[in-house]
Amino acid sequence: MKPPPFEYFTPASVEDALALLGEHREQAKVLAGGQSLVPLLNFRLARPRYLVDLNGIPHLDYIREEDGWLAIGAMTRQRAVERSALVRDRCPLLAEAMPQIGHVQIRNRGTIGGSLAHADPAAELPAIVAALGGRLVVRGPDGERVMAPERFFVGYLTTALEPFELLVGVRLPVRRSRTGHAFVEVSRRHGDFALVGVAAALTLDAAGACADAALALTGVGPTPVVAAAATRVLVGQRPSAEAFQEVGRRVSETLEPDSDLHASSEYRKHLAGVLTRRALTRAAERARGGEG
Repeated sequence: MKPPPFEYFTPASVEDALALLGEHREQAKVLAGGQSLVPLLNFRLARPRYLVDLNGIPHLDYIREEDGWLAIGAMTRQRAVERSALVRDRCPLLAEAMPQIGHVQIRNRGTIGGSLAHADPAAELPAIVAALGGRLVVRGPDGERVMAPERFFVGYLTTALEPFELLVGVRLPVRRSRTGHAFVEVSRRHGDFALVGVAAALTLDAAGACADAALALTGVGPTPVVAAAATRVLVGQRPSAEAFQEVGRRVSETLEPDSDLHASSEYRKHLAGVLTRRALTRAAERARGGEG
């Protein structure tokens, strides 16, 4: 349970980190919170020759509102996001999901950017960004690019990040009026990765009909699964148990999750439908101004 030998760097700026990544490329790994990378090193499933530690870079740790977006730096600790009053007010879906991520000890060290860049298909944060239509801010030697989640998340533990690039932040749209959100998941034990998780957002018009709805699921594919086609049936309808039942059925029918030792494909499909109904019901209640 010891990592392979590596050379260790502690850059003081994003520019220094990018220079190191540009020099060493595929032979380098980035260390953020270390909650995923360090176990991989100890099991020798990752064998980088160079480790670039971002913890000495001060300007990647922030939570602020910018031009209608909630902006969060990549090195912001998950526990800081969980406890942020600004997050609770401006992005309640993210606030609701944060306590589901691992345990407090993990969230004390784990970072927002580290989780997103690791891109575990059962993780909560990629599904949150996908459901809200967030943006991921990537910096490289030629400057900055802003990516939609469907372009950023490529496959199992794989993103569109180049070896010489860094994820430096994420932007999430602030909540709109008459919009409710909900995040629900099922795991074998609290703190385990979700067997299935569902992030939902639902907006009502002035007459109480659904003006917009979004769903993203975790644990049912190699990347977050956005159920755009299933939610279209809600637009123009008043929220109801029957409508949510139909969306859940459509979601379940379109998924083809893998089986593993924790759950079969059929169980995950069934669970996705059930959690979709629960998430939409809770989101609609909150959109109407109820407690949810």
